[in-house]
Amino acid sequence: MTLPSPAFPAPEPTRRTGARLLVDALLAHGVTRAFGVPGESYLDVLDALADTSVDFVVCRQESGAAMMAEAVGKLTGRPGICFVTRGPGATNASAGVHIASQDSTPMILFVGQIGRSMRGREAFQEVDYRAAFGPLAKWAVEIDEAARIPEIVARAFRVAMQGRPGPVVIALPEDMLSETAEVADAPAVEPAETWPGLTDMMRLQKMLWAAERPVMILGGSRWNARAVSSVVRFAERFDLPVAASFRRQMLFPADHPCYAGDVGLGINPKLVARLKAADLVIVAGGRLGEVPSQGYSLYGIPDPGVPLVHVHADPEELGRVYQPALAINASAGAFAAALEGVQPPNRIVWGGWREEARADYLAWSENPPANPGPVQMATLVRWLRALPAETTVCNGAGNFATWVHRFHRFRAYGSQLAPTSGSMGYGFPAAIAAKRAFPDRPVVAVCGDGDFLMTGQELATAVQHGIPVLAVIIDNGMYGTIRMHQEREFPTRVYATSLTNPDFAAYARAFGAFGATVETDAQFVPALEAALASGQPAVVHVKLDPEAITPVTTLAALREASLARRSVS
Repeated sequence: MTLPSPAFPAPEPTRRTGARLLVDALLAHGVTRAFGVPGESYLDVLDALADTSVDFVVCRQESGAAMMAEAVGKLTGRPGICFVTRGPGATNASAGVHIASQDSTPMILFVGQIGRSMRGREAFQEVDYRAAFGPLAKWAVEIDEAARIPEIVARAFRVAMQGRPGPVVIALPEDMLSETAEVADAPAVEPAETWPGLTDMMRLQKMLWAAERPVMILGGSRWNARAVSSVVRFAERFDLPVAASFRRQMLFPADHPCYAGDVGLGINPKLVARLKAADLVIVAGGRLGEVPSQGYSLYGIPDPGVPLVHVHADPEELGRVYQPALAINASAGAFAAALEGVQPPNRIVWGGWREEARADYLAWSENPPANPGPVQMATLVRWLRALPAETTVCNGAGNFATWVHRFHRFRAYGSQLAPTSGSMGYGFPAAIAAKRAFPDRPVVAVCGDGDFLMTGQELATAVQHGIPVLAVIIDNGMYGTIRMHQEREFPTRVYATSLTNPDFAAYARAFGAFGATVETDAQFVPALEAALASGQPAVVHVKLDPEAITPVTTLAALREASLARRSVS
């Protein structure tokens, strides 16, 4: 039997070093940018990259490099690429791998490794990366033969993107990178889309027709702008209230009349009540993890107590915690496209359900209350709202972010970068990556003082590469979230939460960036506008009264309430 000829000729095997095979594999998969800190363990790769147009962003610490790669994966849906050296380089990068894991972000971390003949001797900086990253990564592998590089890199791209996306860690023994092999390149990889079945969508339509108080929660990954537009049209046709999961507010425009708010930390109590009163809950893309489920208290486990439709790209996530009435194994983009065929009933029977949800959101998110001190966080929020819809707003972890999440209006896909893992230090590296990837978009990182100094040295990266990103540092002289919990649990016993900070504006100028200090409300907007107009990497240092711990309370009020509870008990 004669087999048919392929439509395209197979690539010819050519003899190359492992380093060249690796770089050619990355080019074949469309990689144009990588982040990293150089190391002697992968010098051969750096030399091979020097002959390409790949934009290698040299970072100052591996955690920042890994966070930048994660941010690219979050924005583009393609794996962000990071290179680090062995031992401490890899362990520093683990923070970014953890973010990619919990945030379901495609990312590939390449780690230099000791020579193969030295294994098992505890050689200099030796680590077993399969064991070290096994619990964090979707796949951790070491390439033993140069000839297998095209195969393993192709698989890594597929693993990182397919199903529930996540990080892949690939260890590169340094002697393997210099050996030669005659092998062909592997073809580029696209993730398989898992489409919902027609029967699933018919059941969803029937459940919607029978409902009186339906609600939809969007989360997770595998989204794009087209998918968001499809969900918006679906919500409009069904007059359906839509909420966004924790730090996934860019999945539905906040200025749309169907938007009901975010299901995260500091949630609107009326939204909690509405989610509990719903008689149909559609969770699309997300896992309904600890934060959006309000500590797993929103619905029952394993029976949620309400008809639940759970849509997820990974079948292992369906029924993992909550047993849904309808489980749909589909990627977010495929499910959103299939919604076009779901038709509303002849008459919507849920009356003012959507209007009430919208009114509750507006009442919760308008007119931020005044906080103690001469600088008002509401001024920051009003300024953010005035920026173009495509502006990417980034943050790490800390109480400062509650003002942004509650009061800002995320209006476009790609306008938010924030870690659902709650990782401090994320916002500024993410902003650098976003501005490098999309230089025409405004990018603002809102950072806490403790949060910024986790990765603040990456200001040198922004200056070196000419990336005009803006960091707004909210300085209250403490690890605010921990201090908040400390006042609740151990009132008056302040310990290990106070910070002595530098002059952040002077810090920025020392790197060659723009720096300004804000100590009163009147200084805020002029400083921000000057920072953007500078065309440089910029820092605006905002000195916030320590009493302004959340939008709704103060440290003194928390302490008094805690002491009062203790006196009663």
